[in-house]
Amino acid sequence: RQRETTLRKAALGLRLLAITDSSDAVGVVDQVRAGFPFSKFVRLEKASGLSRDNLARLLGIPKRTLTRRQNAGRLRPDESDRVLRASKIFELAQDLFEGDAAAATGWLESPQPALGGETPLAFAATEVGAREVEQLIGRLEHGVFP
Repeated sequence: RQRETTLRKAALGLRLLAITDSSDAVGVVDQVRAGFPFSKFVRLEKASGLSRDNLARLLGIPKRTLTRRQNAGRLRPDESDRVLRASKIFELAQDLFEGDAAAATGWLESPQPALGGETPLAFAATEVGAREVEQLIGRLEHGVFP
């Protein structure tokens, strides 16, 4: 049961963001709707090793808006949702590279033929693109090379 909860949190992208007070989707949705504290963005930034500019671009948050959110201390719900999505992509990539964050970041920033030559980071900037990146990671984990 404990392993299931850990795997579920990883699948949702919760492990990286240290969302431990809710193991169910309803609780996570409530937190997203309330807007994450800005510290969740900082946590993702540090764990991923992505530059603030790259991460802001991935999340679709202009730099000036990001500065306002930092000053306010909280992200909006739509921004929180994108932080959660990016966290999931990064966690899946990190798992693909057996916990090596630098290798995961390197792969996310490298053009991939299976994504039409785009980087997984650029491709994952939309929900549809993020799902395709997740599927690509799944295929790579299972040895199905595109």
